Amino acid sequence: MYLIPIPAFTDNYLWLLHDGKNALVVDPGEAAPVQQALAQHGLQLTAILVTHHHADHTGGVAALREATGAQVYGPATESIPAPCTPLKEGDAVHALGLDFQVLDVPGHTAGHIAFYAPDVDGQPLLFCGDTLFSGGCGRLFEGTPAQMLTSLDKLAALPGATRVCCTHEYTLANLRFALAAEPDNADLQAYQTHCQRLREQELPTLPSSIAQELLINPFLRTRQASLVAAAHRLDASTDDDIAIFAALRQWKNQFN
Repeated sequence: MYLIPIPAFTDNYLWLLHDGKNALVVDPGEAAPVQQALAQHGLQLTAILVTHHHADHTGGVAALREATGAQVYGPATESIPAPCTPLKEGDAVHALGLDFQVLDVPGHTAGHIAFYAPDVDGQPLLFCGDTLFSGGCGRLFEGTPAQMLTSLDKLAALPGATRVCCTHEYTLANLRFALAAEPDNADLQAYQTHCQRLREQELPTLPSSIAQELLINPFLRTRQASLVAAAHRLDASTDDDIAIFAALRQWKNQFN
């Protein structure tokens, strides 16, 4: 299998997975760059996976479906360009000979889902949309802190080797915040240097991995003493996991 992050807009990645003949694409906010990649590699698009309803994830769905006949799969409770097979946790998508498990991960949007394949060439693979970013997580546009924390806990429990395919190149900005929240984290310092070198070469910082994110992502580490202390400095009344997460997310919203 070949995994390709297709750049779109200013900082999106439209993930293309293919076997040399057939392909699937995840969250195609634009059709043109996907069509170019399909033509370049001589591929037939057979499936379109959508994690949530935002336009930068769905804008190219209709044109790609009309051009290729690809089946569209998306969250059952969100408005996705029809026709679309509605999905919720417990469902599965069979594409490219792979079985993708559907996970409910609300928070960024109310019906956000993720797609998890336990074995793609011997390694798990996660398409997580805007729920989890490298070094960060999505803004809470429709969900609650409790929902997002539960969603992130679900993703954090996946195998450490899981490749994390986020849909935005937000990594360096996220790491600046992460270092403000946890300045003594040596793993985080080293990861920032690594990601800076990648971007200097105009290479993606993604995919990340669950193991990497557990070391450096403040929103997967909100129960660590250093981040609990950071939340308490923001709001001394934070006295449970959800309040700590909410305080850190609010700080990130205002961070420059």
